[in-house]
Amino acid sequence: MNGYIYILTNPSFKEYVKIGYADDVQKRLNQLNRSECIPFAFRIYAIYEVEMRLSDKKIHSIIDKLNPNLRSIETFAGKKRVREFYAMSPEDAYSILEAMAEIHGRTDKLMLVQPSDYEEDEEEIAIEIEAEHRERLAPFQFPMCNIKPGSILEFWSSASTNTGITCKVVDNKQVEFQNKLWSLSALATKLLGSKWGVAGPRYFKCNGQWLNDIREKNESVG
Repeated sequence: MNGYIYILTNPSFKEYVKIGYADDVQKRLNQLNRSECIPFAFRIYAIYEVEMRLSDKKIHSIIDKLNPNLRSIETFAGKKRVREFYAMSPEDAYSILEAMAEIHGRTDKLMLVQPSDYEEDEEEIAIEIEAEHRERLAPFQFPMCNIKPGSILEFWSSASTNTGITCKVVDNKQVEFQNKLWSLSALATKLLGSKWGVAGPRYFKCNGQWLNDIREKNESVG
């Protein structure tokens, strides 16, 4: 009986992927998404059809042998809990399935699953929530990015849409736009026409780089 090795992702914990086996992946997905304990639903990132029934343990054993430090393991109430979540990107997880498929000459049975519009919206919301949470914990300031007054920022309404709108940095926290002073969050909220406040830095670039990317790079160096 044919079955499927699957890779699932979830915006609730984007640092992890879930890898397992199921005879019916959609049924397994529905089971997981019935839970109300997670903010966002799992989605299928990739599937690999195999000709024989496998157990999750066999798949996990293969991955654990490649790198035993990727598996999510914790101790709760004195008991060790080993889960089928791995601290890796979905791209890296896919490369494992791709190698397996190539070894067995079955690359035609390996498939990436394109996210639906709804799933893409969910991921955008999750990113927004994370960015806003981070901004509340450590409010953004331009010195974090070594950006000086007078620097020009570009406003992007999405990751792929440059609006052509620019503003000028005037101090550590504010920019000038249309002869008024704004915080990045207030300006992004206005330009997006959003009813709710947004995390402003994720909508602006300086010298072609996202502000949050510059911030993360500087923090990792520091």
